[in-house]
Amino acid sequence: MADVVERPRSRLIFLLPALVFGALVVLFGVQLISGKNPAEVPSVLINKPVPIFTLAPLEGLRANGQPVPGFSNEDLKGRVTVVNVWASWCAPCRQEHPLLVDLAKDPSIRVVGINQKDNPDNARRFLGALGNPYAAVGVDPNGRASIDWGVYGVPETFIVGPDGTIRYKHIGPLTPENFAGFKERLSQIPRA
Repeated sequence: MADVVERPRSRLIFLLPALVFGALVVLFGVQLISGKNPAEVPSVLINKPVPIFTLAPLEGLRANGQPVPGFSNEDLKGRVTVVNVWASWCAPCRQEHPLLVDLAKDPSIRVVGINQKDNPDNARRFLGALGNPYAAVGVDPNGRASIDWGVYGVPETFIVGPDGTIRYKHIGPLTPENFAGFKERLSQIPRA
């Protein structure tokens, strides 16, 4: 009689992995059909004020003979600002950099950078070799400010309205394929 009770349990143990696998297939299938981009992580900071922070400048970085300043949350008010989180050790940052240089030519916006967990010498070399699109570069040596911004990894780029509110977050590198969409979002932000 004990064998009769044991057999249904042992069958269930053998079926359990197949049932779990089947559930995962259904879950992933629903995600694919939904059309949502799995790389897009919604930010709870959209339409909220930028976090309170103050970042020191990248020591020794100069533009037009003047030191490039660091910046704080207060510096992000008054005009539309693109905040790019980058590092010299980040290969996708190198790939997106020409697009940021192009974007910085638009006088109606300001482009600033948060240099995350980087060696200052490497960061200066990176900008020296590729050009400096940033009106200000704030150094985030331990990544604390980036965490407050909700950054998952570099690069990430934010659009901040003239009122100091985060209007959009782009995760990953800007590319020729997504740059037009990014600029479209940027054009939708009212200028001060």
